Amino acid sequence: MTETSDTATRLPTTRAPGRPFDPPGELAALRERAPLVRMEFPDGHLGWLATDYATVRAILADQRFTSRHELMHYALADIALPPAPIGQFLALDPPDHTRFRQLLIGKFTARRMRLLAEQVQEITAEHLDAMERAGGPADLVNAFAYPIPAMMICELLGVPRDDRAQFRGLMEMQTDPDLSPDEQFEQVYAGFEALQDYIRGLVVAKRTAPTDDLLSDLITADSDLSEDELVGVGAFLLGAGLETTANMFALGTFALLRHPDQFAALRAEPGLADRAVEELMRYLSIVHTYSRAALEDVEVAGEVVKTGETVALSVQAANRDPARFDDPDTLDIHRNAVGQLGFGHGIHQCLGQQLARVEMRVALPALVTRFPTLRLAVSPSEVPLREQMDVYGVHKLPVTW
Repeated sequence: MTETSDTATRLPTTRAPGRPFDPPGELAALRERAPLVRMEFPDGHLGWLATDYATVRAILADQRFTSRHELMHYALADIALPPAPIGQFLALDPPDHTRFRQLLIGKFTARRMRLLAEQVQEITAEHLDAMERAGGPADLVNAFAYPIPAMMICELLGVPRDDRAQFRGLMEMQTDPDLSPDEQFEQVYAGFEALQDYIRGLVVAKRTAPTDDLLSDLITADSDLSEDELVGVGAFLLGAGLETTANMFALGTFALLRHPDQFAALRAEPGLADRAVEELMRYLSIVHTYSRAALEDVEVAGEVVKTGETVALSVQAANRDPARFDDPDTLDIHRNAVGQLGFGHGIHQCLGQQLARVEMRVALPALVTRFPTLRLAVSPSEVPLREQMDVYGVHKLPVTW
């Protein structure tokens, strides 16, 4: 029976004390009750919450659902979402989405990303050397987790080395842990606008003197992208290529430190890196909730989602679904977690997932090999978590060795 507004759930967001890697417990209870339940959004909209793997995956693949921000209700705060900035094609539907994606897909192939592995190795070694010289304790976010993906996405897009400190400052505008969800939302948009201003200057410079990078390729290619679209795509890729991977590095290391058997297994057998990355993506699900809105009436999991209703898709609950993954609440880097939804699914699946995989497959084994006695420098409860944010993770990770 379809639930009424009186029995509709709110999105569970509170994790159990001392369990920073596990989804809120209510999600498992909801998944056991039904794959799709009524949910009241913070703005009062009566929509839906999907929690099992099959339903979340099916909706992500169904183009009868839109990812356009202005047609959806926000699951984490009472905020009216504006249309996505120009160039942020993740929040567009075909054919607009297709136009951008086809221009970029060939530049993010698995083969091309593997060719970048040598650069990842060099950058990783540089930062591990710096950590070793400085000695512990260190904040792993600043010393390792953030700079490696930042330098790689800057290399890919052709951000000059002298500008990278400025770029980092623009990104840090969007991750203030002391802000409320509403303030964080405003800060993200302010940071994105500042990032666009920087990219606009970069586009102008590369029109005059193109270099061997993705942004120059887009400028010199026979495409119909306007300057505003080039700026928007560049800013979107810079931001998207950094925040998620940086948080995976930091939270993934935190998880390995809290599961010393898994840390030891990766250190003993670095060849497990491929499986370890997929398992950490599944287990942590840092992009924990997606949203989609129905463009027409759609029957899903025995319910009819009406035109205009928003469905919150709990990726963290789907990736812990025992119907898809055996013993899902256990971190096991020997597991074959292929099919995990941490990178999404369908036409909006993460464009840069192969780059993220290469970065993590290189850097995580290098970290645990270089510092076999790596450990937390504070108690686990003192690690500041990125709670109530779209991308989960840690603000800092104090470690020593």
